[in-house]
Amino acid sequence: MAVLPIVKLGDPVLRKKARQVSPEELASPEMQGFIDDLIETMHAANGAGLAAPQVGRSVAIAAVHVEDNPRYPYKPKVPLTVFVNPTLTPLSEDAALLYEGCLSVPDLRGRVPRHMHVRVQALDRHGAPLDFEVKGLTAGTYQHEFDHLEGLVFVDRVQDPSTFSTWANFDRFHKAAFVEEARALVNRYGS
Repeated sequence: MAVLPIVKLGDPVLRKKARQVSPEELASPEMQGFIDDLIETMHAANGAGLAAPQVGRSVAIAAVHVEDNPRYPYKPKVPLTVFVNPTLTPLSEDAALLYEGCLSVPDLRGRVPRHMHVRVQALDRHGAPLDFEVKGLTAGTYQHEFDHLEGLVFVDRVQDPSTFSTWANFDRFHKAAFVEEARALVNRYGS
């Protein structure tokens, strides 16, 4: 396994809709090795998730994993899950404004509206179907990663540019209040 370079905002690959992956391509040793590298890169960067375009590959693959993450101590745990050719369907009008950051947009956070209840349908890394629902902060994490597969970055979703903040200023001025909001969402939605 290898840690891959994470591309930054301005790289055209982040603005392209990722192409679907065929079952034969997914089963190939090359693609399985890439998925291992994607996971390794996500863990090395302390990301809650990582999408293939963020490491320069325009394929519809993303991973999510939250386990005592120092960047997001308020996020509920999410088991390691790899998604291939995913679709996401909002199941409720409930939404919340979440502070988000991104490994491809270093040192910037901003508030993004996210649905609080979504259905995820995809293939796992071995081609088996996945179909489940997620709520709360976890729903926001999935939406963030799936946006990358559509050529979107969280800054595109920020409705109020005055919420942009560096990480240091987020920690200094906004983190305490947002952690309280995040805890309330976890209590309400369970994730």
